[in-house]
Amino acid sequence: MTMRRFLAALPLFPLTLLLGASAPGPDANTPPSPAAPSDARALAQSVTALGTDAGPVGARALVEKVEAEQMAPDSGAAGEAVAATPPEDTRPVDARALAEALAAKDAAALEPGMVPPMPVPSREKSPPFAKLQGLPRAQDLVARAKLEGNKLVVKGGKSAPDQVLTIDPGLQASLTKIMQNYQVPYGAAVVLEPSTGRVLAMAEHSEAKPELRGLPIRAVYPAASIFKIVTGSALMEAGVSPETEACFHGGKRRLNERQLEDTERDGACYSLALAMGKSANVIFAKMTSKHLSADALKRMAARLRFNREIPFAQPLDVSLAYIPEDGFALANTGAGFGDVYLSPLHGALLAAVAANEGRWVDPVLVEPEPFMPLPEPEPVLTPTAAHALTRMLEETVTHGTARGVFRERGFQVKDAVGKTGTLADREPFRDYSWFVGFAPKDNPRVAVAALIVNDPKWRIRGSYLGREALRLALERIPAPVEVTAPAGAAGKH
Repeated sequence: MTMRRFLAALPLFPLTLLLGASAPGPDANTPPSPAAPSDARALAQSVTALGTDAGPVGARALVEKVEAEQMAPDSGAAGEAVAATPPEDTRPVDARALAEALAAKDAAALEPGMVPPMPVPSREKSPPFAKLQGLPRAQDLVARAKLEGNKLVVKGGKSAPDQVLTIDPGLQASLTKIMQNYQVPYGAAVVLEPSTGRVLAMAEHSEAKPELRGLPIRAVYPAASIFKIVTGSALMEAGVSPETEACFHGGKRRLNERQLEDTERDGACYSLALAMGKSANVIFAKMTSKHLSADALKRMAARLRFNREIPFAQPLDVSLAYIPEDGFALANTGAGFGDVYLSPLHGALLAAVAANEGRWVDPVLVEPEPFMPLPEPEPVLTPTAAHALTRMLEETVTHGTARGVFRERGFQVKDAVGKTGTLADREPFRDYSWFVGFAPKDNPRVAVAALIVNDPKWRIRGSYLGREALRLALERIPAPVEVTAPAGAAGKH
């Protein structure tokens, strides 16, 4: 693990280093004590625990505790050395002032999700899919549910009530059947109602491991170009419009630093919207390099629930995103090549943000009691940005990477929008194929995510499964009835 990844997992680690520097240097004849209060490893663990949970207040309490221990009369050689003049390179730091500065620092610096809650694995060196584990049956509500009428119900115990799931059994069965018929090695499809977060389907199948469960809620799949939704949202917040153009050459599959520079070789120009539709990696890399800081991309990713827990009735993996500080590495991540991982359920929720005019709605799997108030949606994008994002996602279906599958005769989905994503591991080969989207664009009724992990030989990809999820869901969910007043009632009050 590189030092940068370690630092990314320890948001207050600089405080640890400073506190360690404030400790006295050991006497040449006295070996350092492994239990000294300023031990960097112990402080790192303490600062991480307190800083993550309690922010600057917890950090201040820790500093005061360490300061008191170092100044205590009975602290032995370490306590006596505090009064001594240390070497210049380990000059004491005013720990209390440092803690106060942390407390006064902009609170947004410690917003949830700004730092991954755990080290983010390297996609090239240790892809997390290799360690995929199934969901235990005790936690798998969908597997335990029994069909009662047209509802899936999980029976409660002696003192626990039954749980009625939001799942549509017919839709769930249809999507599962598609994956079984095409013998997908690993596949998952999620359908939800954007306005309420109600999960209508959470289907899965693995031909490679038929006993495996939990594929829709695992975040072991590279987000690939689905992360362009995050990058595009951050770019718009930075003042880039969907019509803003950039010119390029190459960059269809891989990127290099020279492609970030404007040169005479740039023979094609795409708008941001068309780049979203065609998944033009080099355009997103160039625009990330020109318009975004690491902080801006981190904040948008955090707002869209990367590196954060999402409340759900079943265990749901945290979608991890490592956002580098370096220029090319940052641009590469903005284009979708970074160490960013996504669960299919989270993918459907990303699409739902645009469908909900920029509001985040937590997913719901168990029907709430009538008297239980639902949590208020949280605005994460402005309505203007959400509408612009929808226009960009429409390009995927009308002129971009999913145009062919959505134009197939007899299987069209009117007014669908979405985003595809494709990325592959090399050894062993795995092709991750995504589609997330919603329909209809002007009055969204369903949002979906579809993922298929294919072998070198494949039968269907994520865009096909995503289209079928939209099409079948819209067939089963009737459009709302528009109520109009009778003509004779005009003018009457």
